[in-house]
Amino acid sequence: MDPLVVMAVAHYQFEAIHPFADGNGRTGRILNVLFLLERGLLSVPILYLSRYIVENKNEYYHLLNAVTRDGIWEEWILYVLQAIAETAVWTCGKVREIQSLMTQTAERLQLSVPKMYSHELMQVLFSQPYCRIGNIVEAGIAKRQTASEYLKAIANLGILEERREGRDKLFFNIRLMELLTK
Repeated sequence: MDPLVVMAVAHYQFEAIHPFADGNGRTGRILNVLFLLERGLLSVPILYLSRYIVENKNEYYHLLNAVTRDGIWEEWILYVLQAIAETAVWTCGKVREIQSLMTQTAERLQLSVPKMYSHELMQVLFSQPYCRIGNIVEAGIAKRQTASEYLKAIANLGILEERREGRDKLFFNIRLMELLTK
């Protein structure tokens, strides 16, 4: 049987168990991603099915109930396949946007602060939407003082935004955050 159909059936079965007061939704969606990884259909856990399910929540619950009540599997399986297809297209677009932003940022750093630029620095700046001085140090890019200077220089270029969060000084990758939240 096609692994995507197996995933749709397994997701229904897991959700139908429903042993928790707040439902199984998040856990079931994580299991979907783990199943796709295990079957080799994903190489990294990047498919965010929750977005599609939340946007189509009424249909999701209607189809889950239709399987339970009337044994109508076809519509449920087609819904899950549609969720995967649309999410995959959306995710690929998002990855392309992030790669493009990363390329633009690298070019800008190479022009503005060429001695500071490195592939490793770019990896730190794009591994999550913010970084700390310690992230630069841990990556072996620079010692603490130099790492601080690097991040402040990048903030002066408008690429990062420095914020104090409690005792921590964080440097937010503004455009990356915008991409991740739209």
